[in-house]
Amino acid sequence: MGYIQLVLISIGLAMDAFAVSICKGLCLKDITFKKSLKVGLYFGGFQALMPVIGFVLGDFFANFLVSIDHWVVFVLLVIIGVNMIFETITNNQDNYDDQINLRSMFIPALATSIDALAVGITFAFLKVNLLLAITMIGIVAFVFTAFGVRIGNSVGKKFENKAKILGGLILIGIAIRILLEHLL
Repeated sequence: MGYIQLVLISIGLAMDAFAVSICKGLCLKDITFKKSLKVGLYFGGFQALMPVIGFVLGDFFANFLVSIDHWVVFVLLVIIGVNMIFETITNNQDNYDDQINLRSMFIPALATSIDALAVGITFAFLKVNLLLAITMIGIVAFVFTAFGVRIGNSVGKKFENKAKILGGLILIGIAIRILLEHLL
């Protein structure tokens, strides 16, 4: 997997966290640089950790699924992308408080990084450089969410749905490309 694909996957994964960070920004009374960094660290940290867990699980099963790995990657990424788009269309949103601590950030950071767990499983099948991948994913999620909380605080909700839909479409596009590369 090339750098461009890793960057696109990182952006696709970060969109869900970005959308949630915008919501978090809407709930903050006042935003500071420190609060933006803390939100970025929670989301970026979870986004970087979950592919490692998925990679370990995927590596264990890789020997059994070598002949169908491109189908597994395709199905997982399409499910993740469609789910992101479906959640946006049905407007399933969580409410957040003004706190930025482990208790208030654990669930949103975990929920938005489940996609990264599934992507980590696909990384094992594709023999991706895991250190490079998790570094890109973590940094992109950190930057997007640190800015997202500020945007949410100052601008409002108008970017949330567009970001989630774009993230879902990116993941579906990558899934189709991977499938076509293996079939053609």
